[in-house]
Amino acid sequence: MSQKPVHILNGYRVLDMTHVLAGPTATRLMAEMGAEVIKVEFPPLGDVGRGLPALSNGRSGYFVQQNRGKYSVCLGLKDPAGKAILTELIEKSDVFIENFAPGVIGRLGFSWEQVRAINPKIVMCSVSALGQQGELSALPGFDNIAQAYSGIMGMIGDPDGPPAFPMAGIGDVMTGVHAACAIGYALLHCARGGEGQFVDISLLDAYTHCHELNVQLYSLSGGEIEPTRAGSQHYAVCPVGLFKSPEGYLCIIALQPQWANVCRAIGRPELIDDPRYDTNEKRVAAGPEVVAIIEQWLAAQESDAACLEALERERVPCAPVLKISEVANHPHMRGRGTVRVVKDEKLGEVLMPGMPLRFSGFEHNQELVAASLGEHNEKILGEVLGYDAERIAALNAAGVLQANPDT
Repeated sequence: MSQKPVHILNGYRVLDMTHVLAGPTATRLMAEMGAEVIKVEFPPLGDVGRGLPALSNGRSGYFVQQNRGKYSVCLGLKDPAGKAILTELIEKSDVFIENFAPGVIGRLGFSWEQVRAINPKIVMCSVSALGQQGELSALPGFDNIAQAYSGIMGMIGDPDGPPAFPMAGIGDVMTGVHAACAIGYALLHCARGGEGQFVDISLLDAYTHCHELNVQLYSLSGGEIEPTRAGSQHYAVCPVGLFKSPEGYLCIIALQPQWANVCRAIGRPELIDDPRYDTNEKRVAAGPEVVAIIEQWLAAQESDAACLEALERERVPCAPVLKISEVANHPHMRGRGTVRVVKDEKLGEVLMPGMPLRFSGFEHNQELVAASLGEHNEKILGEVLGYDAERIAALNAAGVLQANPDT
């Protein structure tokens, strides 16, 4: 079918009943790797993402970003004929993924037990905010709900102020990547003769997995250390954080091996062995002094570029804190395809994040398009399920199949 790129997942069919971001991220990655992704949407509006900004000529840039390369079938599941179609698609798919609230897919008649009975070799993935089981699982949830429960949100912001609310879908996207990873290994298991698998992926699990230091530090200190937000500087490593520069802010990361490099870069080599600062523990205790020393040097430089040049010359890990406009137009981002141009018949040319996975034997950032709602009803039912034109016409007439070419 025409949207499939030549890529590593050619030959796999993914039945996608996800919406908004976490689930669509997982299936978008699989579509970009060549899987045949059939996105099942519900009338009358389809995926909620179709209405999210920015909109141009009736098309959502948000939706296009997450759903390029997928086929769209708009199917009413309240009608038995709609459920029959979904059942047949499950029979012919390798993967079935959904991200409704826990329990919803079962009430629709497609729990793991029911799906496994239809297709014993299928990999089914359920993506949720807080997991399929547990005392929190029944609560409604989104990215930032899981972020709050995980403790990650509590680690971001100024120590004497409120926690921060990140302006990016960090948890949704990360959870989608976790889901794609788990699905890929489950497919490998099946390819080696194993049974189909049910994969339970939650934003809460993915977020909590990000605590590289905090949980074990609390545990090993016997509860004496309560990690918390520390503003623009790390509470346990110094100098690690954000520093005011002549034109904005720089991120500088210097673990113990890099301390000497920092001292040489700022023209203060005598600080390398200074007994006040020669270990990380001492620098953390004297954190405001260390930050002041570095920021005084930064303030004396003529530009951020001059600061970066001096730090980079000594191999100090550092970066400017870029604005979105700077990211979108950065020569490295554009040249590498980290930010790419996507062409859409309604949006025109639009910048979007590129494919984060790269393979030596396959083209990166392939040209894929997003479907209008129900655009592939006839194609999927005809080519995948073998329905004739008369049967498809009857389903259209009955309202089981719907479409909206304006989305």
